[in-house]
Amino acid sequence: MKFISKILFIFLSLAIVLSFFSCKKEESNDVITIHSSEKIAIDSSKIYKEPFRPQFHFSPEKNWMNDPNGMVYYKGVYHLFYQYYPEDIVWGPMHWGHATSTDLIHWQQKKIALFPDKLGMIFSGSAVVDLKNTSGLGTLANPPMIAIFTYHDMEGEKSGKTNFQTQGLAYSLDEGNTWLKYEGNPIIGNVDIKDFRDPKVFWNSVTNLWNLVLVAGDHAQFYTSKNLINWTFESEFGKGIGAHGGVWECPDIFKLKVANSNEEKWVLLISINPGAPNGGSGTQYFIGDFDGKSFKTKQKEVKWVDYGADNYAGVTYNDAPKNKRIFIGWMSNWHYARNTPTKNWRSAMTVPRELSLEKLRGDYVLKNAAVEQLKKQVISEFSKDVLVIPANQTITLIYDNLNQSEVKFKAQSKNLKLIFSNTVKDSLVIDYNVTKNIFSIDRRHSGFVNFEENFGKEIHKTSIPNIISKTVEYRILLDWSSIEIFLNGGIYSFTEQIFPKKPYTNLSIQSNEEQEIKNITINKIKGIW
Repeated sequence: MKFISKILFIFLSLAIVLSFFSCKKEESNDVITIHSSEKIAIDSSKIYKEPFRPQFHFSPEKNWMNDPNGMVYYKGVYHLFYQYYPEDIVWGPMHWGHATSTDLIHWQQKKIALFPDKLGMIFSGSAVVDLKNTSGLGTLANPPMIAIFTYHDMEGEKSGKTNFQTQGLAYSLDEGNTWLKYEGNPIIGNVDIKDFRDPKVFWNSVTNLWNLVLVAGDHAQFYTSKNLINWTFESEFGKGIGAHGGVWECPDIFKLKVANSNEEKWVLLISINPGAPNGGSGTQYFIGDFDGKSFKTKQKEVKWVDYGADNYAGVTYNDAPKNKRIFIGWMSNWHYARNTPTKNWRSAMTVPRELSLEKLRGDYVLKNAAVEQLKKQVISEFSKDVLVIPANQTITLIYDNLNQSEVKFKAQSKNLKLIFSNTVKDSLVIDYNVTKNIFSIDRRHSGFVNFEENFGKEIHKTSIPNIISKTVEYRILLDWSSIEIFLNGGIYSFTEQIFPKKPYTNLSIQSNEEQEIKNITINKIKGIW
């Protein structure tokens, strides 16, 4: 009997193991249950596993982070600097934090790069590699990495001065590991402009000069230099053009080829706070022409990089491989950034995105889509060629943890509603009303929302007239505290923070008319920490 019992025990154990590692799908008319091939462990006792900690987005190991800064690629390494306060999880005297990556997905935390000094705090800016040693701060054999940033003199601001922001320079001779401040700082002074900041610098191969754009209150200013130290003011842009509901911040300018043509246009990014379409912070863009000294556009309407509430201060990499234009934004909003319900750390960056330019209906549209490298993190869990949604009925997909997943499918251009929910009745609702051309995100009941009045106050709605195809391609990335939605390859993107009390496990799909969902897949995204 003991021998038989042991045999039964072995078979039973084997059956349990096999069932755990299977990906069997159980289907009925309205429910599809997906068994994960590998459980996603949640261990809040370990670093990078705290509640709401993103698992495939960059976040600081601890304390406060905001704007991405100094994004430059050099010798196979992507450098990400960022606004950082190392003593608390709320905003304080700004430093430059630093992280590096070889693939834009996995990040290595580095020591703090820039500290405040007698000239002020270290606000946002950019970085380049001075390959020709035009600055004289390195050599041709060992060219310096140059950071140009804004000094913010807090004491000057408190005393009532208006010129408390100037531009400074620091350089590194060991590929960004250690930094020296330039002895002649500031390199660009300020007479009487209150908001005078966030310089983006790049080498212009046509004019053989360095270009710099910064913001001055309600407009942008352009400068040129031969050596990154001595700068000449050239022109300004933006008075009376674009959105002006708040202060302009974090400019960026670059050239892109228009898809399926030989045409090239310049793109100017300008972040604004407040004044974004869904409240608070957002980033607008302008399409035009730039001759190295002045930017001109025929654009009349305001255009936005992202139509969600939580993609701000985004800028792009200098010198990325294959001339790609890689964008990263701060995944938050000044309406509530200081109060989000996290501990030990606060804020994350968006997934890195590749920007491209397309012409639709005779108009230029800036597209953004997650970089290709993210595909290496994907594990396939469920796929179905066609899923028919009967009119006024619901199909629900059940999965053990949608908060670390990718959901993709193609739908007909018909009304469609997606509801992510969990066992404690949190719900995140995504609704595309084709009749009204309105795409909305409702996070009012998505989890913890009452930490700040502006977070869960309203449904975020966007008019999307450029979806003109017979089908709409959805790509949805869910992390522990965020959702990023890309429609038709990034013609529209929406980024929102969420703080569910438990991971979402149900995805319900509804339509008021019969709808065919094609090529639906649910993939797990492996963590990066």
